[in-house]
Amino acid sequence: MTYAAPSQNANGAAARQAGKPGDNTGPAQVYDGPPDYRTTGRHQMSPDLAHDEIERLNFLTQMNRHLAGKVLPFVSTAYEARVEPALKSNGKNGPRDRHDVRKALLNDPMFQTWSALRRATMEQRQQAGRWTTLRQAETLADKAKSLTEGDRRLKLDPALKMPRYVEAIDHHCMPGSYHKEMFPGDVSGAASYDHGLFVTTGGALGRWCSGGGHAVVDWVKNNLPDFKPKRILDIGATVGHNALPIAQAFPDAEVVAVDLGAPVLRYALARAKALGVDNISFIQADATSLPQFADGSFDWVQTTMFLHELSHTALRDILSESYRLLSPGGIMLHVEQPQYTPQMPLFEQAMRDWDAFYNNEPFWSKMHEIDMDDYVIKAGFFPDHILHADVEAIVDVDEFKGPDSPAAQAEDYGRRAAWHVIGAYK
Repeated sequence: MTYAAPSQNANGAAARQAGKPGDNTGPAQVYDGPPDYRTTGRHQMSPDLAHDEIERLNFLTQMNRHLAGKVLPFVSTAYEARVEPALKSNGKNGPRDRHDVRKALLNDPMFQTWSALRRATMEQRQQAGRWTTLRQAETLADKAKSLTEGDRRLKLDPALKMPRYVEAIDHHCMPGSYHKEMFPGDVSGAASYDHGLFVTTGGALGRWCSGGGHAVVDWVKNNLPDFKPKRILDIGATVGHNALPIAQAFPDAEVVAVDLGAPVLRYALARAKALGVDNISFIQADATSLPQFADGSFDWVQTTMFLHELSHTALRDILSESYRLLSPGGIMLHVEQPQYTPQMPLFEQAMRDWDAFYNNEPFWSKMHEIDMDDYVIKAGFFPDHILHADVEAIVDVDEFKGPDSPAAQAEDYGRRAAWHVIGAYK
């Protein structure tokens, strides 16, 4: 959406860019920032926000876009002007790898400023979301219960043991991660995650934060037009942002969404029902081993921005399990930020590694340096059956700036709404 964004002169009159104070005859100022939080979609499970809570989210969303589009370029400039020359001075051969670059950047004031602000926005986003949902935790739990109680599409396993790679981490600064609950039936953490994605992504995923799911659907329909899946497995589904667009795009298919966390699944089914999506079920399970599903029982196995949260062992096991579960001719698709390759500049690799060191994503670095093709082959797929693609978020309304927006195009090395897809067919 493009519109005139008025400023205020000393007399309170609107003044447009390039016009005189109080003169509205100048060219309209083009607004290219994120949308207002009030334009996001709301459903029965959406938490109620007060005015100041909304403005806190708007501020943090604007700050995230500002850091990506206006501050981060100066980090690149500082690297080129100061950091890299220092790494090449005094007989040095320059940086050997991304770790040399990151360690050198730590001493540069421009990187320090950007990194501190980026970490602060994430902490404040989590604080803002929890503040909002904790005060209405019981109400949200009651709503979820009324929507899900007795529904066979929600299957929870109270005896399921959390693996240590999940239990020990508050992923991306989220208190309790995806699985902890304060009381039986609690969904406050899931509700915080749901509405807080708007902030983390700078509003680039659309009104339902489902731009990633729509991007995958678009790729499948354009590249595999004859593909008619009957059963689809979404692993690491959290609250279903990316699984629901798939279920909506393939209404004749049965979609099964799996996650380790009971609170997010409880919330996810309530959210799906509130949005009128009926062909999806939510199961609490460890996707490294899914014996409840027979060999070859799915036509499509899917993850979206999930692999980087797995331990090395879990990653290998989930790829192997994906192969087992696929029917002949079925496809596996994993949506992630791009892998580190020799073609990717060391500066970019170091910046993408930021999440591993400063955003509670300890497996990020290792996951992005491995040869994923090799791991897919070791899971059982033939080398010539491997798929690679690049996708960008597809948003649903003009108010949300999609990938064509200059602001959304700003690369912040980890959160831009554009991803690489690695997959294979069986």
